[in-house]
Amino acid sequence: MIRILAIDPGSRKAGFGVIEVNGRKFKYIAAGTLDIYQKKEFLPRLLDIPKTMRYLMDTYQPDEVVFESLIYVKSPTALMKLAQTRGAMVSSFGDAYKDKLFEYSPNVVKKSVTGHGHAGKDAVEKSVSMILGVHDFDGPDATDALAIALCHGFARHSTKHKIDEILSKEARPLYKSKKGLASQLTHKIK
Repeated sequence: MIRILAIDPGSRKAGFGVIEVNGRKFKYIAAGTLDIYQKKEFLPRLLDIPKTMRYLMDTYQPDEVVFESLIYVKSPTALMKLAQTRGAMVSSFGDAYKDKLFEYSPNVVKKSVTGHGHAGKDAVEKSVSMILGVHDFDGPDATDALAIALCHGFARHSTKHKIDEILSKEARPLYKSKKGLASQLTHKIK
């Protein structure tokens, strides 16, 4: 059995979801929205992130942590804030999770959960609900985080599912990434 903590990063609100995976069985543990970022200006909000991530680690004691990779945002300022927030979240897990941090693109998460890489929020929520047997979520950020956790759970059994061909290419341990942020975003800037 493995416990997965997934985080859907955001500079104002972030979703988290925790599931346990036992073979091909998924068990819902918790999910929620971290909206503590509403109370301060951006830089002081960044300082709150490590404390919040430690709380999630201490409370749920995950074996692996999964993040959604950066998404395309029209506003460069919003993208920079999201990147800084996500970086603060990832770095909060430190050496204890060095080999246990992963990321997936939004389209891969949607495809793994709904079967369609461009599915809408309603389709993601419905699929997550059906898979986990839970019908009351703390908003779309929590639902998205659970979808990220499920995506990673599916990817752990990648040799036996067609979707796993896609996941095995997309699942990247964060600590092994050799590309800098600039090279990762080059295609989005052009």
